[in-house]
Amino acid sequence: MLIVLSITIAKILFILAVTLGFFAPILTWVERKQSAMMQDRVGANRADIMGFTVLGLFHIVSDAIKMFTKEDFIPDGANKFVHTISPIIAFVPALLTFAVIPFGGQYDIFGQHVNLVISDLDVGLLFVFAIASIATYGYVLAGWSSNSNWSLLGAMRTASQMISYEVAMGLTIIGVIMVYGSLKLTVIGAAQEDFFRWGIFLQPLGFVMFMAASIAENKRIPFDNPEAESELVAGYFTEYSGIKFGMFFMAEFIEMVTIGAIVTILFFGAWHLPFVTTASLLSAFDFLGDSGANIVVMFLQIGVFFTKVVIMIWIQMTIRWTLPRFRYDQIMKLGWKILLPLSLANVVVTGIVMLI
Repeated sequence: MLIVLSITIAKILFILAVTLGFFAPILTWVERKQSAMMQDRVGANRADIMGFTVLGLFHIVSDAIKMFTKEDFIPDGANKFVHTISPIIAFVPALLTFAVIPFGGQYDIFGQHVNLVISDLDVGLLFVFAIASIATYGYVLAGWSSNSNWSLLGAMRTASQMISYEVAMGLTIIGVIMVYGSLKLTVIGAAQEDFFRWGIFLQPLGFVMFMAASIAENKRIPFDNPEAESELVAGYFTEYSGIKFGMFFMAEFIEMVTIGAIVTILFFGAWHLPFVTTASLLSAFDFLGDSGANIVVMFLQIGVFFTKVVIMIWIQMTIRWTLPRFRYDQIMKLGWKILLPLSLANVVVTGIVMLI
């Protein structure tokens, strides 16, 4: 029992270290540097320690210091309690979804069975959508509680956009569930050991629609109407500063990692290498013994999984700095008149093909 508890704690600490300790801060740097490269600029490079800039990476440290030390300003007339808890409601669900996302397979190490997921729920996919939808309340309450017209308009846009695209996003993965016959993310990942069974080949339209709906859910360009700096200053978090602003900021980047992880599990073979089975990997390292081979394969497949996640994040960043913002009516039309009918059609076609 103590060993099982220790393994669970280790997995939790690993996920927190990867998301909060690595991806969340490093993506603030990537956001600036990738845009600079695409726009033929240098990008962030001024922050230094003893004259060393290290490609601008010290901006991560300066951002953190600024967020923790900046004044926590609450406008007159704002609801102070709701204004304070809103960033927490928006931030926590982004982390909680990783509780059911497997970042590797299952291994036997020194007589102990290790499953690289914190909680292997039978309804893992439903858990992701249920928890992710809670974040909507944080954004809406933030705008409402700020006593600002710009924040309220941003909150209204957030509510309509996120609720609209949750419907389409849920339907886009029904085809994946039908093909693999499970809501369990570990089962879906394990079923893609064969390269030609990857979700991208079985559900290509589902992948395109899911990516579009996910980016809209995360309110990133070209779906950033809830923030829309040129129209609403900063939308729902206009009246936020300091660490509260930082929590909204970090939530957006962690959701990018979540999207990358879910897309990897559903469509890109999870932790599997193309044309390479886990059994063949274990046999290649069998000279290390059973436990040694399992350890090597475990770290290799963790690396494969997060490499795919990084590629998915790069795609999201490229879209963000390539496409212009859609008008609000265009976003609603895309969600209700294009993605929703297409996702329903995809379910019907998938069912017909499976019956045939």
